[in-house]
Amino acid sequence: MTERASWAVSTHDWSTDLDLVHLARIRSRPTLYGAGGRRHLLLEVLAYANEEAESLGRPGHAVVTLRADGTVTVADDGRGTDTRLDGNGDVIRKPVMSTRDVRFFDAVDGPRLPDGLPRRGISVVSALSPLLVHENHRANGAWSQTYRHGVPDDELRAVTRPAATGTSVTFQVGSEVHGPESLVDEDLSGFPALRIELRQAD
Repeated sequence: MTERASWAVSTHDWSTDLDLVHLARIRSRPTLYGAGGRRHLLLEVLAYANEEAESLGRPGHAVVTLRADGTVTVADDGRGTDTRLDGNGDVIRKPVMSTRDVRFFDAVDGPRLPDGLPRRGISVVSALSPLLVHENHRANGAWSQTYRHGVPDDELRAVTRPAATGTSVTFQVGSEVHGPESLVDEDLSGFPALRIELRQAD
């Protein structure tokens, strides 16, 4: 257990759980940050699963489940979103949904996703979703949290840890997001370390 201020910033700043200014900036410009529609937001989520597989040095597997009500789930087989104990013994999950990805969000010439649009980070998905559930399963525990436009409903909640580790993100984009709904064949091969499986829920 260590103080959060000492935790290195790699993708997100651990020192804050919620950046309302950042989330409001995304929501105020849905045509910019929601360009590419739900397809692009799915790619934003899958990009993290691909990074996780690359860091593990093995092929990763992600399942994208589409439902009739418009919700989608992306579930991967990585280590689960980084979660630590702070100096007070409180469980802290990396604030990926409610703060900016310091590598990409304001990048002038950042990486592009398979749809050709810039990668900005998963907080864009969260901010543009009236409902998002982030669940992570790690070797030492599992936790879930619900967000509405990037703002958490409540505290991080411990859940039963399944046998396998990984991260699951379920979301439904807002009506202000327009554009392609689904992934295309090129997207499925667009992440070199990731095998993507599409499923349609009943």
